[in-house]
Amino acid sequence: MDLTGLTLRVAAARPHVLLAAVPGGTAVRLAAERLLRARDWPQASTPAQADLLLVAGPDLPELRTPLERLWRDMPAPRARVHARTADEVEDALNAGRALLGPPAVRHASAAPPADAGGHREGDHGARERHEGDDQTPGHDGHGDHRGHGGHGGHSGGQTEMPGGLPMAGQGADRDGLTLDQLHLPLGPFLADWPAGLTVRLVLQGDVVQRVDVDEPARPFDDAAAEAFWVHPWLRAASGEPVPVGEAVRRRAAAHLDSLGRLLAVAGWPAEAVRARRLRDDLLYGAPRAAVAPRLERFTRRVGRSRTLAWLTRGIGVVTAQKAREAGVGGPAARAGGDVTSRYRQWLADIRHDLPRLEDPAPLDVAVEDSPRGPWSAEHPPSAALIALLPRLLEGAELAAARLVVASLDPDPDELVSRGVVEVARG
Repeated sequence: MDLTGLTLRVAAARPHVLLAAVPGGTAVRLAAERLLRARDWPQASTPAQADLLLVAGPDLPELRTPLERLWRDMPAPRARVHARTADEVEDALNAGRALLGPPAVRHASAAPPADAGGHREGDHGARERHEGDDQTPGHDGHGDHRGHGGHGGHSGGQTEMPGGLPMAGQGADRDGLTLDQLHLPLGPFLADWPAGLTVRLVLQGDVVQRVDVDEPARPFDDAAAEAFWVHPWLRAASGEPVPVGEAVRRRAAAHLDSLGRLLAVAGWPAEAVRARRLRDDLLYGAPRAAVAPRLERFTRRVGRSRTLAWLTRGIGVVTAQKAREAGVGGPAARAGGDVTSRYRQWLADIRHDLPRLEDPAPLDVAVEDSPRGPWSAEHPPSAALIALLPRLLEGAELAAARLVVASLDPDPDELVSRGVVEVARG
């Protein structure tokens, strides 16, 4: 029996795709998620599960090293493709499937280039499979937490053990005891994680002692990056007439995207898929009458879930006053509480926006908040959310850290888009 050929045919027929979204690539990620769902191609959450790596978004030289780390951690047979725009996604996926097929075996000795500049890359050579991929935190229906380390995160210069895990040092904890101290990066490429964000944790036991956040990587060409979720606000701020209905539709879709991340991290994949289907329906212009009943059922089911509330209660608490003092606005400030309060605020905002999906009135950026708060190119709301992360993560258990990040869901696109970069440069 030709086991190699059989493996290649199986991988090519229905490849498991690891989606690596970079800042400025939200539109590409959304197009990829929609097409993968339509094709029934599984989306991998770790390199060990993947056959095909799809890089989504503009070329970011600063992220080439972690992308190469992702690539090295994928077992053969494997292929890599890059879609810089949403229009390139279908061709990229087709190219990736072709690279996984038997004809590509002839190129087994060819390694991919060090950057992600090409539209197609493939490598079926036998490489060592790296272990140590951590599991996504969540619950199995009984609230069981599981920690999630970074696959593809920067090593931060730490001495590494086999498998890429950093070696533990020692440090004094808050009780004066000397415990092992572990430096653990989360990001920049994790499933259900803000694109390109890297959060560096110092752990003692399973408790976060210190947090540092890297500056978001910037595209080689600023014109290639677009802040997808705030695009209506950017256009309105430039003087273009934008209907309120278009803006609130985009805002509700953004909240559903954030809910999809949080529900996936919390271990409720079925509702995460529903959130993303509803998100896509809104983005593709589904009329209010068609989407309203499903949205009502979704928000009611998630909002009333006792298990989800129990899992997230008391985690990442920040009062409304403290949030505003930190420059945070929008849902996170209005919620004024823990992870539970924040996802329920998203649900409330979606219900509030539902009747206005077809409002033709002109958008006033001073009245209507963008998805993550009042829009300002000088002070993007996600910058304050990212700055708030260390305060909320320090002292938290590792298993809770990803829930906290998902409940804020800062959008790095806001910090690297061409409109924001132009303002920052003056």
